[in-house]
Amino acid sequence: MSEPVTVIVTRTARAGKVQEFEEWMQGIIGAAKGFAGYMGADIIRPDPASLEYVIILRFDSYAALERWQRSEERQGWIEKSRAVVEGEPRMEVQAGLDFWFTPRASKVAPRYKMALIVIPVISVLLLTLVPFIQQATEGLPAILRTVAGVVIMVLLMTYVIMPAITRATAPWLYKKRA
Repeated sequence: MSEPVTVIVTRTARAGKVQEFEEWMQGIIGAAKGFAGYMGADIIRPDPASLEYVIILRFDSYAALERWQRSEERQGWIEKSRAVVEGEPRMEVQAGLDFWFTPRASKVAPRYKMALIVIPVISVLLLTLVPFIQQATEGLPAILRTVAGVVIMVLLMTYVIMPAITRATAPWLYKKRA
């Protein structure tokens, strides 16, 4: 079984071309959706002082990501981007859980802030989701019940909860000290 892969692309919209950039970005993400192994995308839009966007694409394997990256369709969208972007893209490919707190390659969240976010999230999951999973898997051996709980929690944390929380807390999470 292959490990899911996340590619984080940082692009800067050309001044005066933000609307066109947004349309291009939706187009390339729409094109990626048509590829086998595509699992989803998130966009982190810039704060008002910047035109730097972060596009996060997830694929179910490196092979699926490579098919997308080598495709003629993607190359066509890259060509279209030249009129609406500044400079070259910055790309980072990460596997597994590495991307929970690194959606902005140029900014790294302090570890204490990561802990302050993860502790309550895991606590809520343990108090609410685990009892439900234990009840739903009643009758299975304890090891299978535990594995089911871990699998569900990790998938939720990786694909739903942490991307949403990271987006919501980004101004605080990545705030530079004065």
